[in-house]
Amino acid sequence: MWGFLIALLSGALMSIQGVFNTGVTRQTSTWLASAWVAFSGFIMAFILWLIFERNQAGIMSLTKIDDKYMLLGGTIGAFITWTVIKSMASLGPAKAVLLIVISQLLVAYLIELFGWFGVEKNQFQITKLIGIIVAIAGFIVFQWEK
Repeated sequence: MWGFLIALLSGALMSIQGVFNTGVTRQTSTWLASAWVAFSGFIMAFILWLIFERNQAGIMSLTKIDDKYMLLGGTIGAFITWTVIKSMASLGPAKAVLLIVISQLLVAYLIELFGWFGVEKNQFQITKLIGIIVAIAGFIVFQWEK
């Protein structure tokens, strides 16, 4: 149950953050807004690490990561911020978030299905494919104008 609540909170925060970032972009620029998001996120994460996890994992533990490509999360995050800002500005928050979630669902399922990036490989399930199709159909219905 706790995982569901955290996931719902995550989705809500992502939607709010996307609107905030788009607002900052309107008054500055896309990459400056993205840089601010990354910088302010770094500061907050660093403070929280100092408070809660400093004794658990030191900074040098980053040098011991087995698959070095896993360290690209922050770089990918910059492009995530940019794509969220651009999609919300052109589609509006609701349509953009719906497409983003559908894309996340599809890519996450492919990662599980093929066992990419060290994730445990899962068997194909028609019900999961149907769920993705229903999500896509939901987007189509969501787009209909009166």
